[in-house]
Amino acid sequence: MKPLCRLLILLAMSFMLLQLYFLIKVLLMMAIAPQSTSFERSEIWHIVTQQGRLPWRQEWVSYGDISTQLKRAVIASEDGDFINHDGVEWDAIEQAWQKNAKAQDMADKRLKKAPTNHKGATKAVKAPKIIGGSTISQQLAKNLFLSGERTLLRKGQEFLLTQLLELLLSKQRILEIYLNSVEWGEGVFGAEAAAQHYFRKPAKQLTSYESARLAVMLPRPKYFEKQSTSNYLSSRAATIVARMNDAEVP
Repeated sequence: MKPLCRLLILLAMSFMLLQLYFLIKVLLMMAIAPQSTSFERSEIWHIVTQQGRLPWRQEWVSYGDISTQLKRAVIASEDGDFINHDGVEWDAIEQAWQKNAKAQDMADKRLKKAPTNHKGATKAVKAPKIIGGSTISQQLAKNLFLSGERTLLRKGQEFLLTQLLELLLSKQRILEIYLNSVEWGEGVFGAEAAAQHYFRKPAKQLTSYESARLAVMLPRPKYFEKQSTSNYLSSRAATIVARMNDAEVP
């Protein structure tokens, strides 16, 4: 039993030290902008190994130098109750879980009915699209510190980090860090880089429609970067524009 007890104590101490590390990092963010996020570092490695070079655009700008229209658009598109919730929208998570479960069930049924090739192997069936129910705070927690893997352990850590961000940072600071670090294309990070990349202007000068288009890109930025003339992008942006006046900005 002693070796098992030692192992459990070691694991508990490691967990506490990790949480202390996260606590210190978040405390520093109260006054200092993060130099990079875990997601950015992962993307840097991916781009360099794939291309042998690093086409990268990112420039930190203050909260006041980001268009209010972009703030409204992102909140309207990603997290309508951002200003009021405590970091987690349980109803949205439940709805996303139900949609994902339904999509998986339909994929399983298609797999059973899928034809086989001449070797007797079942032909590939398109995997179901995973829908997230994450708030802006949860997305920021994940991007700042975690990997992209989908496990219960990682999700639990994401919830802890989200509560830490909500406890120590203001909603304005959370949104400021999010808008300066979120991905808007391959090697394009933050509102200023996105505004310059797509519209050749500073983030402070973005119009309502330009802001809505950027907001719609967020779930799949690399895809929409290549599909800039997508009908979905245009129609969804128009929908977001109509919702923006109802979005509360911190």
